[in-house]
Amino acid sequence: MKVQRILLLMLVIAELIVLLPAAKAELPTDPGDSAVAVALRTQDGLLYTRPTPAKRFHGYAFDTFGPYPFVAAAVAAGLDQAGRTPPEWRQGAAGYGKRFASEFGMAAVSTTTRYALAEALKEDTLYYRCECKGMLPRLRHAVISTVTARRGGDGHRVISIPAFVAPYAGTMAAVYGWYPSRFDARDAFRMGNYNLLGSVGGNIVMEFFYRQPHSLFHREHSNQAQGAPDAGLQR
Repeated sequence: MKVQRILLLMLVIAELIVLLPAAKAELPTDPGDSAVAVALRTQDGLLYTRPTPAKRFHGYAFDTFGPYPFVAAAVAAGLDQAGRTPPEWRQGAAGYGKRFASEFGMAAVSTTTRYALAEALKEDTLYYRCECKGMLPRLRHAVISTVTARRGGDGHRVISIPAFVAPYAGTMAAVYGWYPSRFDARDAFRMGNYNLLGSVGGNIVMEFFYRQPHSLFHREHSNQAQGAPDAGLQR
């Protein structure tokens, strides 16, 4: 029941976030959110156009409820099942179901926390594949992107508080929401460390193997640059 309440809360938060752009309509807007924002070269060479609030929400929805989090939760639940973690949930289909719901819930809390904080801090935490060449530069890009975000219309890279907080928010929710009572903050911190490492692995997968919707933004950036080379493009 605790898992169901947490997931219901996540859905409610998501609905509230959908209404956020309308609530902000009368407030001063970030210049980078303009529908006519131009493509700029960032300091690390990325051709960048700041995504609109709708696109950022689409990225959040995909990262939370798309196929990838379900597959990741299924794999993680299988590993937990094999390791009998936690043992109180026993084995069998019922135990696997609890572990799957737990992994999915932790991921949903983490993703929602990252998105909500990023919106509050006006950060773009979407993942952009590197335009560089070579395995090592791309690997470096994937790792650095785990703990950084883009800010402003020029997409300059900053250390991201949401990226650091989100992994631990998910594990804290699990420990104090539905895990057995013997788990405490130390366990949440330990699990959060693994969660952060998992984010590094996820970025590496997206960089080298997996073309998710965020790559659509990459193509849009390229198309805008080719279609409007004089529209404020900096090199």
